[in-house]
Amino acid sequence: MVIVFVLVAVLVLAVLVTASWYLWRRLFRDTTEGPGLVRRLGVVVIAGGWAVTVGAFVASRSDAPFLLKQVLAWPGYLWLALLLYLFLAMLAGEVVRPLLRRFLERRARSATAARPEPAPPIPAGATTAVPGSRATAADASGAPGRTDDAAEAPAASGAPADAAGPDGPGGSGGSGDEPPHGPDEAVAAAPAPAPGPSRRLFVSRVVAGAAAAAAVGTVGYGTYGVLRGPRVERVTVPLAKLPRAAHGYRIAVVSDIHLGPILGRGFAQTVVDTINSTQPDLIAVVGDLVDGSVKDLGPAAAPLAQLRARHGSFFVTGNHEYFSGAEQWVEEVRRLGLRPLENARTELPHFDLAGVNDLAGENEGQGPDYARALGDRDRARACVLLAHQPVQIHEAVDHGVDLQLSGHTHGGQLWPASLIAGAANPTLKGLERYGDTQLFVSKGAGAWGPPTRVGAPSDITVIELASKQT
Repeated sequence: MVIVFVLVAVLVLAVLVTASWYLWRRLFRDTTEGPGLVRRLGVVVIAGGWAVTVGAFVASRSDAPFLLKQVLAWPGYLWLALLLYLFLAMLAGEVVRPLLRRFLERRARSATAARPEPAPPIPAGATTAVPGSRATAADASGAPGRTDDAAEAPAASGAPADAAGPDGPGGSGGSGDEPPHGPDEAVAAAPAPAPGPSRRLFVSRVVAGAAAAAAVGTVGYGTYGVLRGPRVERVTVPLAKLPRAAHGYRIAVVSDIHLGPILGRGFAQTVVDTINSTQPDLIAVVGDLVDGSVKDLGPAAAPLAQLRARHGSFFVTGNHEYFSGAEQWVEEVRRLGLRPLENARTELPHFDLAGVNDLAGENEGQGPDYARALGDRDRARACVLLAHQPVQIHEAVDHGVDLQLSGHTHGGQLWPASLIAGAANPTLKGLERYGDTQLFVSKGAGAWGPPTRVGAPSDITVIELASKQT
C-alpha cells in the first residue's frame, strides 16, 4: 500500500513539474528572443507560486498562526486555479497556433504578389530617352542623333562631360574618377528599417497573451461568484408518504460552507442572511462547515446563531469536520443553536428527520451508524436523511429512506474537475432517484482550496416537499 502511495505521489509530482515547465516555455521562453530578465522572471513566478501553494497547504494542517494561514491561503490557492486555466488555455492555443501561422503566411504571400515588379537594371553606358525631351536616340545605323546646342557645348569646348556638373569645372560636384551620385545610390545609402519579430515569435506572443487574459478572466469571474455569496435555488420533491398537511413544507439545504482562512465571518453572515430570507420551515446544514479549529474559526461561525426556522436548524458532520476537530465543532454548533444529528433521528410533526456521521469519522470510531439512526423507526412515516456524501445513498435505500440530502461534491467546483467528481459520486448535483429513495445533492455555498467556481455556481437550495396524498 505504501509503495502504491509513493508511486502515485511521484506520478503526480512528475505531471505537475511537466505542466509547469510547459507553461514557462510557452509563456516566457517562446515569447522572447533570447535569454534575459523575462525568462528568469518566469522561473521566479512559477517556482514562487508553487512555494506559496505548498506553504498554504502545510500551514492549513499545522498549528501555524491563523494570520500566517490567511496570508498564504489567498495567493497559494488562487495560484492553483490560475495554473489550471492557464494550462487549459495554452492547450487550446496549440490548436490555434498553426492556424494563425498559416493565415499570416497566406497574407504575406498575397502582399508579395500584389507588389509591383521592380524596373530592370540599366546597362552601363546606355542612354535613355525621357519623353518630352529634345534629345533623340541613336538611329538604326548606330550613328548618334542630333542634340541641342546646350548638350553639345561642353564637348565643343573640350571640357570633360562630368566637369559640367552643378558646381562647374573643378567644383565639388565630382571628379573624373568618381561615379556620379544618382537617385539609385541615394536609396541604397538610406538606413534599412529595423527588422520586426519573426512570424513564429509574433504568433507565440499572441497566443500567450490571449491565454493569460482568458485564464485571469475565468479565475477572476469564478472568484467573484464565490465571494458574492450563494444564490437561492428551489426544487420541488414529491414524497408518497408525506401527509397532505405537510404539502409545501420548506427545507433550506446548505452544505460545504468551508469557513476558513479565506471565507470568514463576513461570508458566514451572507449565508445566514440568504437562508433567513427564504423563511424556511427547517434548516439542514449537511457538513463541511469549516476548515480549521474552533479556536481560529469560532468568531467566523458566530453568525450561525442568527439562523431562524419554524422547526429549527440541524447539522451533520462532513469529512472536513474530522480534519478540524469534529467533537469540538459539534459542541460549538450546539452552542450556536443548531442541533447536531450524530447517527440520530427526531420525529417532526409530519415526517422523521435523521442524520448520520460522515464516512471520514470511521477513522476515529465515529462513522455512520444507520441502524442506530433508522433501525427502529416507523416506516409508514416519510423519512428525510441528512448525510454529507452522496455515496451514502445505498445504505439509505436499504433502510427505506424517502429522501437523502447531501453535499460534498461542490458540483465539481472547477471544470473540468467536475468530470472526476462525477465519476467518483453517484450524483454530482441535483435530484435523482434510486429505487424508492430520492437523492438531492447541493453544489454547496462556499469553496475548498481556491475560492473559485467555474461551471458550478454556489447555491442554497430550498427543498419544497410535495404530498402525493389526496
